[in-house]
Amino acid sequence: MTLKFCNGVSAADWIVQAHIPWEQLVNFGPPDFPAYARLRFIPDPTKPGQAEADANVAEDHPSDITQTRRALEHLRRFTSTPEDCYFCVWEGYGDLNVPPSVLDGPMVTIPHRRYFLFHGSLTDFGSWEETFGSVGDFPPAFAWPAGHSWCFTRDVDPHWAGTEPSKQRSRHS
Repeated sequence: MTLKFCNGVSAADWIVQAHIPWEQLVNFGPPDFPAYARLRFIPDPTKPGQAEADANVAEDHPSDITQTRRALEHLRRFTSTPEDCYFCVWEGYGDLNVPPSVLDGPMVTIPHRRYFLFHGSLTDFGSWEETFGSVGDFPPAFAWPAGHSWCFTRDVDPHWAGTEPSKQRSRHS
């Protein structure tokens, strides 16, 4: 099976209606989870002034999508709805391999970002590259099970994915 485009975006209302700054939302996800983590796709810069793109990455280093797949497989244990999940794809990716009807369909909209919403199981995530073509090298912007037990978040710019608690809670890493 493959991921299916959602003709409605209400499943993402809990993200759209999060009352936190957009930078926090796109980098860390919705607030109020009891624990948070960060997945570094490449090593952090090690020298002052070093850009993320200049980090030393081994040739056999796993791709972002491979690391995302591993993280989602790990998160599978923490949901009762692994067959009922949602995935947001940023509209700004060039060469997005989707039918024109999807491009004209409803979108999940937050400040400074818009996404196409897809539905499927965590197992369907295995067809990510097939579904999205060359864009399939990039992880989803948001991925979550219907039960909201967790949310995987990856903005288009940083070299990591993660979540952060709201300012009212202590930080857990």
